[in-house]
Amino acid sequence: MSPRSILLWAVVSLLGAVAWGVLALARGERISAVWLVVAALGSYAIAYRFYSRFLARRVLKPDDRRATPAERLEDGVDFHPTDKRVLLGHHFAAIAGAGPLVGPVLAAQMGYLPGTLWIVAGVIFAGAVQDMVVLFLSMRRDGKSLGQMARDEIGRAGGAAALIAVFAIMIILLGVLALVVVNALAHSPWGTFSVAMTIPIALFMGFWLHRVRPGRVVETSFIGVALLLLAIVGGSWVQESSWASAFTLSPTTLVFCLIGYGFVASVLPVWMLLAPRDYLSTFMKIGTIALLAVGVVVAAPVLRAEAVTDFASSGAGPVFAGSLFPFLFITIACGALSGFHALVSSGTTPKLIQKESQVRLIGYGAMLMESFVAIMALIAAATLEPGLYYAMNAPAGLLGTTAQSASHAVAGLGFTITPDQLTQAAKAVEEQTLIARSGGAPTLAVGMSEIFSGVFGGTAMKAFWYHFAIMFEALFILTTVDAGTRVGRFMLQDMLGNVWKPVGRVNWKPGIWLCSALVVTAWGYFLYTGATDPLGGINQLFPLFGIANQLLAAVALTVCTTVLVKSGRLRWAWVTAVPLAWVVAITFTAGWQKIFSDDPRVGFFAQRAKYADGIDAGQVLPPAKTLDDMRTVVTNSTVDGVLIAVFLLLVAVVIVNAGVVCVRAVRTPGSLPTTEAPYVESRIGVPEQAGEAPLVGARS
Repeated sequence: MSPRSILLWAVVSLLGAVAWGVLALARGERISAVWLVVAALGSYAIAYRFYSRFLARRVLKPDDRRATPAERLEDGVDFHPTDKRVLLGHHFAAIAGAGPLVGPVLAAQMGYLPGTLWIVAGVIFAGAVQDMVVLFLSMRRDGKSLGQMARDEIGRAGGAAALIAVFAIMIILLGVLALVVVNALAHSPWGTFSVAMTIPIALFMGFWLHRVRPGRVVETSFIGVALLLLAIVGGSWVQESSWASAFTLSPTTLVFCLIGYGFVASVLPVWMLLAPRDYLSTFMKIGTIALLAVGVVVAAPVLRAEAVTDFASSGAGPVFAGSLFPFLFITIACGALSGFHALVSSGTTPKLIQKESQVRLIGYGAMLMESFVAIMALIAAATLEPGLYYAMNAPAGLLGTTAQSASHAVAGLGFTITPDQLTQAAKAVEEQTLIARSGGAPTLAVGMSEIFSGVFGGTAMKAFWYHFAIMFEALFILTTVDAGTRVGRFMLQDMLGNVWKPVGRVNWKPGIWLCSALVVTAWGYFLYTGATDPLGGINQLFPLFGIANQLLAAVALTVCTTVLVKSGRLRWAWVTAVPLAWVVAITFTAGWQKIFSDDPRVGFFAQRAKYADGIDAGQVLPPAKTLDDMRTVVTNSTVDGVLIAVFLLLVAVVIVNAGVVCVRAVRTPGSLPTTEAPYVESRIGVPEQAGEAPLVGARS
């Protein structure tokens, strides 16, 4: 390192250390949210410069002379060498869904400090490591899915358990993400119009970049961003025009629109719609988050939430029940560590990457970007007055339906907000009420509107920024639904390919159409039922979302550790084994409590017993409104408890089977054979220096 470089990194380290010191030592006084931004950015910069470089050079050792699957298997549909800037945008958009927006907002009930520590440390040592290593391993195996890699590398028993668990969890995750999109866009002409317009814009970008002006990434980006901004402004205009009714869609209509879009996005060539749309969405995502960061730095809002609240230890929080360990680490997944990312890293991305060295930027770098999104979401929630935060996120059964009842309930939690303040807060963002608007998304929108209006436009612009944030959240999450559907198709093809080989061929059109239809039908069924029944469909499975997502991470890290050991890299296996041990501890602890806890707010079977007793006594307990609803809650609790037990058992089989393989690998001289694809010399230009590959065939 040159003296200038040493000085630069010394300054970055010092700023980060000072920021962390302020956050750690501040007790009883309010501090500026700017310190959170500085601490996070300093940590990300150091992690990317040093730790990701260590992973690339010492552990993975990418070779740019080796042809990637995108080059060797190019078919114009799924395999296609893609400019690293476009691919970074696609990958980031595909992994960044509801998690980094909603999870930190909900976890703010435990204070801003625990969430910040987990988001930053978790991404550096676990989440970004998982994404980068899974991407590399899948790329070396012709883009195989996570479940198929588990079957190939761990064995039949563990592999079969992994395939079943991964696919089942995948359907639940897609259904939950799609439901969030439906709830955000329902009866919102602005959001629906703006999101719908990203589809023709993406198709235009795909054809322009692929057929009209090949390789002109910067030129295409400028055109796409300009059209996107017009779509956003146009959405605001449509909302106030006579066209509003045409884009005011009911939840059920949106469900069928999403199902149709998911199928089309899964079967069309990836360069035509999916990659350019995700790349386009990234400008919106990163632009909004960067603007939010600027707003935080300029306005310097104070963190009104406590550093650590009493709910962290008591586990009696009104937003969600359970103590800090393990439930904070389940609630905040995306942004720190998320199993869903492993599905994308072994799905679309490894089939598009040009050069092996790009796994560092795309795998590790994109995850750091998403982690910063989570930090900004946490700031938006922590800068709200606690009284408003709990009035929005506590359950309706506690708050009641009026401003007076909500004010009284919040006072019982130890916080203060008057009925008039609640009414004015709703009026400022042009909502009828903000009471019991749980789920995190409305809270984030209110927090963003507070920060944005403090810098851009003042109080009069709060409503605009609030509705802009709602549209932004829907766009943010939708990209994970289309990419996830395509990943689900890959997984199903791999699974069925073990039974009948033609289905496993990614270029066999009947297999593509059949598997795509089966995947969208599966999550579409749960979505439709959930949109029409508040206690049915995906609503029934929603409580499984957090644990199921982290169990996927356990499977992914198990596969990574096993392959590192089998390939003779035992000395470096700790990079995935340590986060594996952590995620197993939190998921199995959370799963145990969900099954055996006698607290009805935590344990599924305890909840079942409570509502069953209520039925016997002829009582109707919230959220149920009738005795039929009570019976539905009993059924839902039973199903959720059984499914958690099944998922834990399947993941335990995967881990035990992998442990046996690792022990055999350690005892065997040399290394065990893996399913890595044979070496083929790349015909795309080799980089002049080690590190990043040049942009081959891409002009500015």
